[in-house]
Amino acid sequence: MGRYDELFADSIKIAWDNMWKKHDRLILVLCGSVSSWIKENIVDSAAFVGRRSCDLVVRELPLKECVKFWGREVDRIDLKEIVDVLSVTGGVPRYLEEVNPRLSAGENIRRMAFSHDGVLRNDFDEMFNDVITRQQDFTAKVLRCLVDGPRTAVEVARQLKIGKGGRVSDAMERLAEAGLVMSDRGKNPETGEELRENRYRMSDNYCRFYLKFIEPVKAVIDRDEYEFAGLDALENMDAVMGLAFENLVVNNYHELVPHLHLKGSVITSAAPYLRRGSNSPRGRKGCQVDLLIQTRKALCFVEVKRKKEIGRSIIDEMSGKVASVKRPCGMSAFVSLVYFGTLSPVVAADGYFSAIIPFRKLLGV
Repeated sequence: MGRYDELFADSIKIAWDNMWKKHDRLILVLCGSVSSWIKENIVDSAAFVGRRSCDLVVRELPLKECVKFWGREVDRIDLKEIVDVLSVTGGVPRYLEEVNPRLSAGENIRRMAFSHDGVLRNDFDEMFNDVITRQQDFTAKVLRCLVDGPRTAVEVARQLKIGKGGRVSDAMERLAEAGLVMSDRGKNPETGEELRENRYRMSDNYCRFYLKFIEPVKAVIDRDEYEFAGLDALENMDAVMGLAFENLVVNNYHELVPHLHLKGSVITSAAPYLRRGSNSPRGRKGCQVDLLIQTRKALCFVEVKRKKEIGRSIIDEMSGKVASVKRPCGMSAFVSLVYFGTLSPVVAADGYFSAIIPFRKLLGV
């Protein structure tokens, strides 16, 4: 209604002020997928100041709720089947409703993504056109720049070969409002101040899978000529699944916190952290942390790893990252590991990690 009637928002205000507000038991709920329209015309509109009681953005389902879509089958199947499906779909109920618990992850994904009438084959264009109402083509180009990892607005502008103006930032905001992108602007662990660079991450796993694997072959899919041999046969699948797994953990970090021995601590920042290295021979090396959770007295370095076998090298890797961060006086450092795969007994026996959390715990199975 809002998209096709320019006076829709004005009509709501007039109706509310003259009629509806007189009914003390009336609650008016405005909802829809066109989040940018709602924000611009209702949430940020001066006309509705003092009239709005609640502004709610519906996020993806928590991990423990996602598992319920497998019902009683959850105890009978390999956990990898669930992780693979969530890495492709995220916690979007619409996609999880299509999962057949009696089929393998590969067969579910083949049916949903690589058949001409599959929900994952067709939903991207419909969803994108629905939630992005302005500058769709340019916003889509910005989204594609994030498919291989997080970027700043400046990096995206450079990749698109355009100026550094606010056009890219505006597109990022539209994508963030739509729930497709997340802004990971945490605090500098060495100073406690807000980081200057605002990095954007494609937080929607389905978007990444679609842009990487479905869109390039959709014409072949529509002719029913695409032969899907399984997820492992897709090019660069390990890297894509790694990013998707990080998304699952970072997007659900609230469910992770109880396992990190931070009970009672006030979290001041929780976001991936990246510090670029210096080009000079004596300059500082770069540092990348999958998730850095900060409290008033501690830094918690969280490594998120999906790998078939995880060996002792991960300890050396994390030791270097922790040592490269200059902690303020009185600040402790804790290092935790969230993993999916086979963990070498040496890693647990070493005692280096403050907490080792198998992904199964976050799923509650």
